[in-house]
Order: sequence, then structure tokens, then C-alpha cells
Amino acid sequence: MNGGAEEADRSRNRQIHDKQAEVLACLQDVMDPELDESVTDLNFVTKADVDSNNRVHIEFRLPTYWCAANFSFLMADDMRRAVNALDWVEGVSVVLGEHMYADRINAGLARGLSFQETFGAEADGDLDDLRQTFLVKAFQRRQVALLNHLVGAGHAPETIVSLTLAELGCLPVDDDGAKLVRRYLERRAVAGPPGADVPAFVDATGARLKTDGFAAYVSGLRRVGINAEFNGALCRGLLAVRFDLETPFVPKSKASPGSSDTQHVP
Repeated sequence: MNGGAEEADRSRNRQIHDKQAEVLACLQDVMDPELDESVTDLNFVTKADVDSNNRVHIEFRLPTYWCAANFSFLMADDMRRAVNALDWVEGVSVVLGEHMYADRINAGLARGLSFQETFGAEADGDLDDLRQTFLVKAFQRRQVALLNHLVGAGHAPETIVSLTLAELGCLPVDDDGAKLVRRYLERRAVAGPPGADVPAFVDATGARLKTDGFAAYVSGLRRVGINAEFNGALCRGLLAVRFDLETPFVPKSKASPGSSDTQHVP
């Protein structure tokens, strides 16, 4: 192969690598809807390849074989939507592996069908309604984490509930607080249109929080956070055991003679 051809190959490989990085950045922003954690951080995504025609091929797995069909389809649909938003992408295939509904879900995804079209009369509810339910829970979980941090930092409830979104964005906070503010603002629109002068802290219906009942409100939301944390720990444990994420991968070419190549790629 001459030098020009080699350089062309290297250039194509760099382009593919850069596009894969863009895909993974998109997937980083796709959340497990129940846990409100990234599908990449949870180790759900096992493949995110880009071919020479700018088509993206994604494969993912879930902690159990029996995760609900609507939940599984919702996550796949969110991945497809996120990656399709990249202007260079010509198509996205998303494949769910090792799941009781994998064949049906994958067939529906491949044909571009909705959840209702894929499961027909068996479909239980609308995915948009399910997505909104999980977004509200994520909003509540992020809100209580921020409220706990602000109270712990010495901010009085009456000060907190009086803040506007503009004032919250300028509030002096430490690095942990800044991260919590950013994550909360990402979900604030779930409870009503954002704006500089609108209340920073409202409930799920959009009503401004009040000093009276503040402690009880925060206590109630803590249960949402504790439940999500428990589910997150459970999912990680199930995934780690099911796919043996602790055992290092040994390529067959490097394995000792006679050894069985049964380890999983972490």
C-alpha cells in the first residue's frame, strides 16, 4: 500500500473515531428513566459503531431478562432519538440483547414502529405518558438533592423558596452544589416554563414552594430519592453478576492452551 492510501485510511479511521466519540457523548445524555442515570455510566451500552455510510449501530443490555417491555422500548427509543439528532447521521439501528422481548422489540425498532404498533393490544399505556412520569420523578430526585445541599450549606428555607431561576444560577455554591444546580436546571422545565424571574423551586404541578410545610415536602421527596438509590444499587449488582463485569477479559489469542474463553468484555 502506498503512502497516500495509508494516509487516506488513517484519515477515515480518525473520522470514524471522532464520530463514535460524538455518538457516545449523545448516549451519555440518555438516562435510564427510572434511575435517572446515564445508560453509559450504568454499563448498559455494549456497542456504538459507525459504518462508512454514516449509519450508527448500537447494542445494549439490561440488568434482567424480564425488564418491562415498555421500559425497555422507551430506553431504546431515547437512544435512537438522541443519536439521530446528529446532523451527519444517516440512520440508527438499536438492538436489545438477552431479553425476553428482544426479538419483538428489535423487529419493531428495525421497522421504525412505535411501541403501540410493535405490541398492538398488549401495549399498556402510551410511551409519552411513561416518559413524562419518569421525568417528573427525575425532577423530584434532583430537586431534593439540591434542596438538601442548600440547607446543609446554611441557606434558610425562606431564602431558598424566594429564589428565582436567575438568582439560583448566581447563588454562590461549592463544586458539588454547582453540579446539583446544573442537573436540577436540566429538569426544571418539567414543572413549568423556565425564565429568569420565575420561581426556582416549585412542586411537580408548578406551584411555588412555601416556607410553611417546607420540611415535610423535602422529607416526602427524600423517599423518592432513597427508592431510586436502592433500585440503582440493585440494578448494578444484577448487571455485574449476570454479565460477570468483574472478571477481566482475556483474548483467545492470549489465553493459555486448553483454557476456555468464557469471560465477558467489561
